[in-house]
Amino acid sequence: MVVVSGFSQLLPFTRIGAADKDIDNAPGGTAGDRAYWVALLDKIATPVLSNMSKGQLRKNMPVEYSATWDGRNKQVAYMEAFGRLTGGIAPFLALPVDDTAEGKVRARLLKQTQESLAHSVDPQSPDYLFWGDGKTAQPLVDAAHIAQAFLYAPDVLWKPLNENTRRQYIHEFKTIRRIKPFKSNWLLFAAIIESFLLSIGEDIEASRIDNAIDQVNQWYVGDGWYSDGDQFHFDHYNGFVMHPMLVDVLRVNVAHGRRKVKEYETAYKRMQRYASFQERYISPEGSYLVVGRSSTYRVGAFQPLVKLALEQHLPQEITPAQVRSALTRVMKRMFIPTTFTRSGWLTLGLVGDKQAGLADYYSNTGSMYVTSLVFLALGLPASDTFWSAPFAEWTQLKAWSGKPFPKDYAVAY
Repeated sequence: MVVVSGFSQLLPFTRIGAADKDIDNAPGGTAGDRAYWVALLDKIATPVLSNMSKGQLRKNMPVEYSATWDGRNKQVAYMEAFGRLTGGIAPFLALPVDDTAEGKVRARLLKQTQESLAHSVDPQSPDYLFWGDGKTAQPLVDAAHIAQAFLYAPDVLWKPLNENTRRQYIHEFKTIRRIKPFKSNWLLFAAIIESFLLSIGEDIEASRIDNAIDQVNQWYVGDGWYSDGDQFHFDHYNGFVMHPMLVDVLRVNVAHGRRKVKEYETAYKRMQRYASFQERYISPEGSYLVVGRSSTYRVGAFQPLVKLALEQHLPQEITPAQVRSALTRVMKRMFIPTTFTRSGWLTLGLVGDKQAGLADYYSNTGSMYVTSLVFLALGLPASDTFWSAPFAEWTQLKAWSGKPFPKDYAVAY
């Protein structure tokens, strides 16, 4: 494992400085991988942002709900789509805009995201999001993804907002405190919102941060794994939430003198260990272990792996190029034409449009956009080794082709 060398290197949250045919015809090689990722991000993001930027998301977004829907307020779907998408694409939007084809995509998506952010908290907008009614808890989750996006890209997402819009976000983030998180990964949703407020100098409810950190630390079961609550769950929530949000919460709070550097470093090393498993999940063919609930969230599960790539702290036995090569193979197997509806929205399922039965009781079309968390690595510029290095074989590809590959041992922290 890589030992985090220098906490200050990771503070603050700064990064190192399309149509279907665009995806299908992306050239091979390293440049082709990035072009493919950008085109796929564009395809996923555009239906949401092009509509919401004009205040037309509610009007035009077709929402499919799980067959086992639990009866919660269906208005949560729109906030899920926008919040989860924004959390994943924020690092990409933070890169400079230029006259390249990619730069033009970024400029368009950035403008649409900024406009959508304004709509989401404007009570006079048709796309004023459902921030909660005191009865429905779901908005806490997706407000957290928006707060995390602000932490990832404050200079392009938070600071450009006008004073009234920023004030309205602060109001919504504080009002959402009426939602008590469940004793699970949900504790971290409350904590990330409070941590964002802390980062901009607002008053916080410290207990919503400290309780989350202390509780999740108690749930550590060893070798890079946390239980999600008092009972261990073998699913991908360590990837969706536990590791990345705990690390981000600790990063902010350590920077403000509220928690100890050692806590952050320990959490980071645990995330590195978990990411080493994630890289080994990917088969030679580009499939991966599908277990547990929320399988419809697709490659958002790989958030720790791409987050470490973004921050240039992958485990030492994993090269950036093998992460890129492996995940590109996964994406090309997963995001086939029928994984999208005819109008371009993500379907309920994993691959194609025949797996709607995978959707859990809380899942809807908007929920699917948490898959965008895989795009964190697009916050690295095209010149970075992640993108520029040649194709590299990942662990399982080496193993099952009879080539040497690294042994694996449990860790003690």
